[in-house]
Amino acid sequence: MAAQQGPPRAGRRISRRDFLKLMAAAGTVLTFTPFIDWGKFLPNPSGNISERSKVELPDGSQANVKTFQVNHSEAVVYPKSDDPVLNKEAFRIWQFIRLPEELGGTNTDAAAFRMFSMVCLHLWCLWKYWPEPGRKRGECPCHGSMYDPLTGKAFAGPASLQSPPSNVLPRLDLEVDNNGDIWVKPPNWSVDGNGIVGFGRFLKA
Repeated sequence: MAAQQGPPRAGRRISRRDFLKLMAAAGTVLTFTPFIDWGKFLPNPSGNISERSKVELPDGSQANVKTFQVNHSEAVVYPKSDDPVLNKEAFRIWQFIRLPEELGGTNTDAAAFRMFSMVCLHLWCLWKYWPEPGRKRGECPCHGSMYDPLTGKAFAGPASLQSPPSNVLPRLDLEVDNNGDIWVKPPNWSVDGNGIVGFGRFLKA
């Protein structure tokens, strides 16, 4: 009676046939990867938001054109829930920026502001806006991806090498009321709309 074959030992060489099978499987995955909408599998904000929401700053106040400094940013939560644990999720953290003067930051309307997802499109670290002269850009501390604060498009680092829409940060649309308070308009969570957090959006002309 033939002895039972045990499990393969560490260091055992893979057969040529098994190697070819592995290569065929890998090739199939790589073939279809560009056509899969990976954004559908990401933990994005869910549900339809039909009403505008205030831009709430970390101190609990609403952002206002009259008081929010030019060339300044704050990390804000959107959409904000009643659960403080949920509000700490990276996919709810956005960088709210008042642009520098040379990019229109002294305007008194929504054009002076941007609100981008802080989830870097490369490997999901949280990037930050740097207002210093000669810098004035978003930078990811993990692998050096850099983002244009006007458009949210990556212009340096690994995120800039990714194909659209995964080289442009999701962005929320803003509006300013008669009191100068700033609001987030109801978003369209798609690559052709406001984008998909962690995946990106198509940059409109």
